[in-house]
Amino acid sequence: MADNTIKVLGMAGSLRERSYNRALLRAAGELLPPGMTLDIHDLAGIPEYNDDVREKGYPESTRRLRDAIAAADALLIVTPEYNYSVPGVLKNAIDWASRPPAPPLTRKPCAIMSASQSLMGGVRAQYHLRQMFVFTDTLPVNKPEILVMTAQQKFDQDLKLTDENTKNLIRQLLANLADWTKVIKAHWMPAPAKP
Repeated sequence: MADNTIKVLGMAGSLRERSYNRALLRAAGELLPPGMTLDIHDLAGIPEYNDDVREKGYPESTRRLRDAIAAADALLIVTPEYNYSVPGVLKNAIDWASRPPAPPLTRKPCAIMSASQSLMGGVRAQYHLRQMFVFTDTLPVNKPEILVMTAQQKFDQDLKLTDENTKNLIRQLLANLADWTKVIKAHWMPAPAKP
């Protein structure tokens, strides 16, 4: 962060073109605080995790993912909820990014959001994601929790976020992510290398 810009890498756990979660991630890109940038990494095309493959060398798409996470100052993860948990595509990406050498998720600040057409807003998926991040030593911002319930009422037909309360919560989450990232960068030692 030599130039003081906080570089955030965004990932959506949905592959659907008209996904509310992908739309929520794009909306976040329009609500960034000063001094923050957002690059979005598409999780399409990442092969299923296989340790036999990893031991022979990371496939190109997984190397790009790991390099993008390592180069980012922080992460913004937006996830739908499938069967009370995160989608397989997101779990798969986390599995690839959590393996040695030098897992890029270690001590990486992150923020989490979710959107759902239900009244739950993806709360169980967020809970499971936070559990995963305990193991990977990834450091999520706790509040505000962005759980976009009845998302079909908060986006227009072009999937533009129209709900002002949600926009304000996203602004606060991103400001908190910026503060959290600065604290971690200033006070934590670099993540230890793993064999």
